[in-house]
Amino acid sequence: MMEIKKERGAVYCNEEAWKHLKSKLVSLHPSKLFILVNTHTARFCLPVFLELSEITSYEVLTIEAGEKYKNITSCVDLWHLLSEKGADRKSVLINLGGGVVTDLGGFVASTFKRGIEFINIPTSLLAMVDASVGGKNGVDLGTLKNQIGVIKEPLQVIVDTNFLKTLPKNEVVSGYAEMLKHGLIHSEDYWNDVQKFDIKNPASEENLIWKSILIKNEVVTEDPFEQNRRKTLNYGHTLGHAIESYCLASETKKTLLHGEAIAIGIILATFLSTELLNFPKQKCQHIANVILSHYPKVEFTETTINDCIELLKYDKKNQHGKVLFVLLNDIGKHEINCEVPNDLIYKAFSYYKNL
Repeated sequence: MMEIKKERGAVYCNEEAWKHLKSKLVSLHPSKLFILVNTHTARFCLPVFLELSEITSYEVLTIEAGEKYKNITSCVDLWHLLSEKGADRKSVLINLGGGVVTDLGGFVASTFKRGIEFINIPTSLLAMVDASVGGKNGVDLGTLKNQIGVIKEPLQVIVDTNFLKTLPKNEVVSGYAEMLKHGLIHSEDYWNDVQKFDIKNPASEENLIWKSILIKNEVVTEDPFEQNRRKTLNYGHTLGHAIESYCLASETKKTLLHGEAIAIGIILATFLSTELLNFPKQKCQHIANVILSHYPKVEFTETTINDCIELLKYDKKNQHGKVLFVLLNDIGKHEINCEVPNDLIYKAFSYYKNL
């Protein structure tokens, strides 16, 4: 049975999930029910959600689609809307969308009137296996990723893989990067299994998606506030987030989806692991080949690399002015709080360039 039962952060998958949602809303008896969507999920997912949930009394709140709208301005607009529409502490916010919607919606709910209940309905692969699970809610600060936020689990997460049929291929591939990461930090078995994921038919891959959810849930349950093991979920994200932020800010560089940037970060982190922790070089090459079979190469000039390294000082894992990486001794065997000299970072980019 695909469900994770707990007081907060319960996760339910597919058909049975909707029964749990209906039951929870009956018990909550909200004064008002709000549904947060973006311009894409309003069109493609909201009608499906309303049919499956059988909700009839609700207000829809809409934000623009895209990472650049994951900011405090969007939050202020939503706080005003909630006030204008009479939301109180017994109101409930349902976040229907990808990672931007669940991250931002969770933050809005966690802070409005010092906290109202919220439920996540992830509609992208990225949100299903990563963003909507674990209670990280927040927004970007300019182009700097996830600098402002709180940790609070949603009341429930309702996963229905049928929503994946509404996604363009590049959004599916973006979410797949997080599943590949789960394989690398968890076990050789899952790493081998996740390579068989069918990009063209993601809704059919329910078991692999659920395994990724279980891996993330296990990690965040053990370490909810990222003091130790939860840091492993940032594998590939230290440089990946820097690359993503750089591309968001650049007027000439194409903006990368989260998973596209993290895929590059995974290759870089795995190379660094070979240099610092003797990660097997043959496996490093295999991992790079798997990733490059799904993600296009991106060119980095020396100036770009310098700018990305400069952005590392904003990484959330940093302590006492030190940039700290998650690296691997082997697949499923991690080391946290690793310091990496800049000359090795340049060497990692050179390795990526020459693949």
